Amino acid sequence: MKKLVLLVLVIFCSCHSNKKEENNSKSKSQLNAQPILPPQPYFVAIKDNDVKLEEPVFGDWLFSHKEKGQSFEQFVRTKHVVPTKEENIIYLKPIGKFNSSQLKQIELVRQYLQIFFQLETKVLETVSNDIIPNHARRIGDVGQEQFLAGYILTDVLKEESPDKRIALMAITEKDLYPKPEWNYVFGLASYRDKIAVSSIYRMQKEADFNLCLDRLLKICSHEIGHMFGLHHCIEVNCVMNGTNSMVETDKHSIRLCSLCQRKLYSGFKYDNVKRLKELEKYFKDNNLAEGLQLTKKDLKSIQ
Repeated sequence: MKKLVLLVLVIFCSCHSNKKEENNSKSKSQLNAQPILPPQPYFVAIKDNDVKLEEPVFGDWLFSHKEKGQSFEQFVRTKHVVPTKEENIIYLKPIGKFNSSQLKQIELVRQYLQIFFQLETKVLETVSNDIIPNHARRIGDVGQEQFLAGYILTDVLKEESPDKRIALMAITEKDLYPKPEWNYVFGLASYRDKIAVSSIYRMQKEADFNLCLDRLLKICSHEIGHMFGLHHCIEVNCVMNGTNSMVETDKHSIRLCSLCQRKLYSGFKYDNVKRLKELEKYFKDNNLAEGLQLTKKDLKSIQ
């Protein structure tokens, strides 16, 4: 049975990157032969804007998960997925009946991921909740309908083979549960298969449009970041920080820290300045103040 990894839970969870070989992963000999060059001036400049994490307290991810982190050298020496001519498109697959605000958020997530990873990102046609059979549904503790997250991975997403797919994430408006004894889960992922499912249901609770969008942007970029080999960031406030709850997610930055940016860039080779300017425009256009402020700081640092 394929290992499924729980993501961004209010209850105890753990994120892991699957280490099985991928068709578009570099070979071990190639990885070991790759020279480790000093960071480019861009990454040195924006490092000044990294904010060190505070000492974890009870309830925080790092309080209960003693992670070792991942250096740049460890990242480049470890097999990880990189875009190729054959696999270079990120896909989102909506499942359910979404209202107009939710559909707008999904489109904004698409736009953001395309900028964040500098890869073409597409939204597949929305499919009905009818694709989820009765045996993969239940009624939750407050009367809400819930879908079995693992079913969506193994019986829905694994059947999808859109052109040049490098990552596929389903988004549902229904609540999710991972197994009968668990109350709920925000999402589930299989990093080996590069597929994931996330639910809007709890992200929109006690949240306006922008807070719900901010949560979606963080969760989707975090999980797809794992698919590209990024481990949890343990030193500074970063979108790749592990999280135990939505409260902790809200505290974490939407920004990818200088080290994680350097890791991602090593396999993608995009224009860092172009990416920053596109992020600045996105945050400004969508009134996301925190992201805009952080991006402006990075842009100022490289002038």
